[in-house]
Amino acid sequence: MAADLRAPALTGIRRLSALDTVRARIALAIELGLLGPGERLPPNGEIARALGVGDITVRRALVSLCEDGVLERRRGRNGGTLVAVDAPAGRVGEIKAYEESTAEVRELIDHRLVLESGLAQLVALRRPDESIDRLRDLVHRMDAATSWAEFHDLDAEFHLTVAAAGAPAPAVKQYGQVLRELYRFYLPYPMSALRASNREHELLVQALADQEPETAALVTRAHVGELHRTMFVGLGR
Repeated sequence: MAADLRAPALTGIRRLSALDTVRARIALAIELGLLGPGERLPPNGEIARALGVGDITVRRALVSLCEDGVLERRRGRNGGTLVAVDAPAGRVGEIKAYEESTAEVRELIDHRLVLESGLAQLVALRRPDESIDRLRDLVHRMDAATSWAEFHDLDAEFHLTVAAAGAPAPAVKQYGQVLRELYRFYLPYPMSALRASNREHELLVQALADQEPETAALVTRAHVGELHRTMFVGLGR
């Protein structure tokens, strides 16, 4: 059964403040090895857009994580906010709320998989020529992205563009709602993994351009289904 998006209970991450969600998402990414020791974080503004919070919230969260020893601040041309070389595990208690939300995340992934596969198949049948160039441009921009935060913004735009390219408005609205809910659980990821996922974007665009609905659906199912393994609920299992 899909997660109830209309009246969410204050459980899991919903009981956390915006500040605490930023702390938890960055700390969890570090504990899972998605962000490595010494890795420099993107600018605060990029992090804020990727995590759906304000710049001030990000700034306060990063300061608190530095105080916890999870991050460190360096000055100078090569400075910035970096993952501490010996970042302690278990220091950020807010991570527990994400661990408690595992079942909800799995349901959201499945809900997204069903909706997005169907939308991709329908869009391929209609061959939205006016959207193909835009989608290809987004793929190129994701290849050129220099941080996970920048990539995430483009990734969200890509998937919403595919959905809006020829599907009925009510279906697009429902899909957007599921996508936004799932993005609440998004964590920073290594650029190598994100660039690999972009190859699947490239395959999807080609299937849409060639009017191959079955291929579009298969590519989409593989792309979204992979989240069961690569989101935090599947890592290490």
